[in-house]
Amino acid sequence: MKRRKKKKPVQKFRGYMRTKLMALFLILSAALCFLIGRITWIEHKNGAAYEKKVLSMQSYDSKTIPYQRGDIVDRSGTVLATSVAVYNVILDCTVVNDKEEYLEPTLQALTSCFPELKESEIRDIIRTKKDSRYVVLAKKVPYEEVQPFIELQDKVDKKGVKVNPDIKGVWFEKEYQREYPYNSLAASVIGFTSAGNVGTTGLENYYNSTLNGVNGREYGYLDSDSDFEKTVIAARDGDTIVTSIDVNIQSIVEKKIEEFNKKYKDNYFKDDGSVNTSVIVMNPNNGEILAMADYPFFDLNNPRDLTGIYSESQIEKMSDDDKMNALNELWQNFCVTATYEPGSVQKPFTVAAGLDTGTINDKMTFVCDGGEQFDRWVRCVNKNGHGVETVRKTLMDSCNDAIMQMTYKIGKKNFSTYQANFGFGQKTGIDLPGEPNTSSLIYKEEDMKPVDLATNAFGQNYNCTMIQMASAFSSLINGGTYYQPHVVTRVTDASGNTISTVEPKAVKQTVSQSTSDQIRDYLYSVVSEGTGGTAKVDGYSMGGKTGTAEKLPRKNHKYLVSFMGFAPYENPQLVIYCTVNEPNAKDEAHSYFAQNITREILKEVLPYMNIYPDEKKTGKNKGLDVTGENAQYTGKNDGTASRDGEKKKETE
Repeated sequence: MKRRKKKKPVQKFRGYMRTKLMALFLILSAALCFLIGRITWIEHKNGAAYEKKVLSMQSYDSKTIPYQRGDIVDRSGTVLATSVAVYNVILDCTVVNDKEEYLEPTLQALTSCFPELKESEIRDIIRTKKDSRYVVLAKKVPYEEVQPFIELQDKVDKKGVKVNPDIKGVWFEKEYQREYPYNSLAASVIGFTSAGNVGTTGLENYYNSTLNGVNGREYGYLDSDSDFEKTVIAARDGDTIVTSIDVNIQSIVEKKIEEFNKKYKDNYFKDDGSVNTSVIVMNPNNGEILAMADYPFFDLNNPRDLTGIYSESQIEKMSDDDKMNALNELWQNFCVTATYEPGSVQKPFTVAAGLDTGTINDKMTFVCDGGEQFDRWVRCVNKNGHGVETVRKTLMDSCNDAIMQMTYKIGKKNFSTYQANFGFGQKTGIDLPGEPNTSSLIYKEEDMKPVDLATNAFGQNYNCTMIQMASAFSSLINGGTYYQPHVVTRVTDASGNTISTVEPKAVKQTVSQSTSDQIRDYLYSVVSEGTGGTAKVDGYSMGGKTGTAEKLPRKNHKYLVSFMGFAPYENPQLVIYCTVNEPNAKDEAHSYFAQNITREILKEVLPYMNIYPDEKKTGKNKGLDVTGENAQYTGKNDGTASRDGEKKKETE
């Protein structure tokens, strides 16, 4: 017999292994007990809250809560731009189709409260889109038109029972529509928005992120008892910007600009009173813009309307690109974006450079014989010559010849240095979009020939913008301090609390106090005894300088005429700059056009600003009234003349 093999005895756990297993078992049991306890505690203390959070993620219904874009207001709080709540009428077809008795009451309520809705069309929608929960029946309906439906839907009897319980499936989606209460007032400054609260031009564009807020959200969900509940994340409204614009001064400026252009419409050309008329009124002591306007105007509530500029037949012939180009031209803010040769308003800056460097002094005289010879003859405004000119009389007569002779002493290095000090060729940093880089539009010292220096000295052969010129001129008469021009002074939140304040920014010193005082005195003589007399308001001390710039090509006899002024003489409280681009007259080369607009504006603005008369009234003004019946420099034509290269409205 075979011997059986002995089985190996089962090896038992050693003592230390049993101890380790027992310890592991106890640790796992303890961890499990802790987790069970923790879950029980969370369920007891915060179960409901966590349940809502989880259920809110399982969204059964949600909608956007729109923010309200911030307002734009003037310095006194008058609203210039605001966002008004409007409502889209939404139909939930699934609800209306839920019960047969809902259909007729809902249809009757809709058609009675919203007459523009047709019963047959709504029936067709309910029938063909029976599973749709979101059908827009009407868009941007004002609240006063929505309210009657809400009252009808919610009406109850004396017992608190709904009178019309079967009106179902209609709700209103809120959104905001941008509105401009003053239509065209300060249009190029304020700007407008396009779809989606996107600022297109002006302050609306520059401060777009400040004015915009953040949308909120409303979520619907079912809780553990299958009850429908909502979670709301509120919208954050945009901030309001407070501007330095004074709505009354702005209104006066635009009224006088419009009066001038109406007076000169079809005067010599079959066209508007000018290609463009623009005015800036600013505080020279802090850089605040009180008014800024350019003609032609446009309606901010209907900015794409060209009918005020072109005839219907012209608009019909335009391609889409032509219309867009015309609109861009209409929307541009000439005061900030356009460059041009300024003409003789440059002369005070040239004199200031000479006085400040000591190369010119008040005792010097110059003989004007009608012009100066360079590589070509550069003539004076008086072809026969002014004779002997002092520095003061040079500005009073606006003598080109004497100014050119001053440049021989000033030199191109000093002239270029002071042009840079005054900010020409540089952006002012104004808080409006579209300010161009003009560095390439002025001469550098190394590139400047004697004839370039001579012509630059009286404002030809270089380009600037209106805001550059007005800001530089402010420093010239305020003691020499250059302030960065700005339109916004403060930002507030939706509750009216101030978030930030824009303090006046003194950028640099352009000239000394003594030079500023001397220039201001000269400019007083320009208005009281010289070429600027037409701009004078009787009873007020004023200073200023005229400008008549011949446009390129020179032989076309097209001019941009201007006047830059300030008041009162001793302590200037405002600077006003008016330009008229190609006045509609046979002879354009007269600053009287700009001077008269300036005078008519200041007649109303100075008293409004509580600036009192400081001189004895004479009861007369030696200037010519180019806005009245005795208008000069007009010259009617036979109706055939037109502005070359200019689009003009056809005569109907």
